[in-house]
Amino acid sequence: MGVINTTPDSFADGGTLYRSARLDLDLALSRARSMVAEGAAILDIGGESTRPGAAAIGIDEEMDRVLPLLERIVAELDVVVSVDTSSPRLMTAAAALGAGLLNDVRALGREGALEAAAATGLPVCLMHMRGEPDTMQRGPSYADVVAEVEAFLRERVAACEAAGFTRQRLLLDPGFGFGKTVQHNLQLLDGLPRLAGLGLPLLVGLSRKSMIQQLIGRPVAERLPASLGLAVLAAERGAAIIRTHDVAATADAVAMWTALKTVGEK
Repeated sequence: MGVINTTPDSFADGGTLYRSARLDLDLALSRARSMVAEGAAILDIGGESTRPGAAAIGIDEEMDRVLPLLERIVAELDVVVSVDTSSPRLMTAAAALGAGLLNDVRALGREGALEAAAATGLPVCLMHMRGEPDTMQRGPSYADVVAEVEAFLRERVAACEAAGFTRQRLLLDPGFGFGKTVQHNLQLLDGLPRLAGLGLPLLVGLSRKSMIQQLIGRPVAERLPASLGLAVLAAERGAAIIRTHDVAATADAVAMWTALKTVGEK
């Protein structure tokens, strides 16, 4: 899954798709083409920054950032387009324009989101987050982070099933970096096999995360090697989808792990 941030304040790429304070659609579409050529099976478009400390934006602004690019990608590229949103209005509009997946950091917790997502008929990724982006990193605490994330995801799956979702429409994301310390993130990575035991595909996003800086002191521009290591470790522990800003390098790294795994299965 290749990440395309349509936000001007993205932690990972700092609004590099913007020109004169406006999203450059041609540049964003070029990024999308490149990611597909590099091996992305899914493109994830997000219009609201969810980095630690990020302020919320209005739904009209979020839709203006996402929908024009979604429409152009769907028209031109043979790729599943995921829309990273918690907004019921955007979920409905994105489905009408051809989105293939809804990716919600709030696990359909906003008012009306569960019903709107169910009505689209699309698959949905449910993510664990403690708090909101502007507060989530203020002293997060868990007695057992793996057990508590598992319990939360079980509850959200049950809520979705009660709303009419089949299990085939659900994916799970442990939410690395969303209301977690570095130690919590490491414990979650180690505990991925337990979460994979829930029987639903796991989506993992560790690309360029700040835990890399906290562990080895690397700024964003120097986090690719560590991101690749984390991607392989996640795949090894049961991740089905790797969300990344660096598609070509990540696809190569995971391909090497896959080759070794295939040998072991023969």
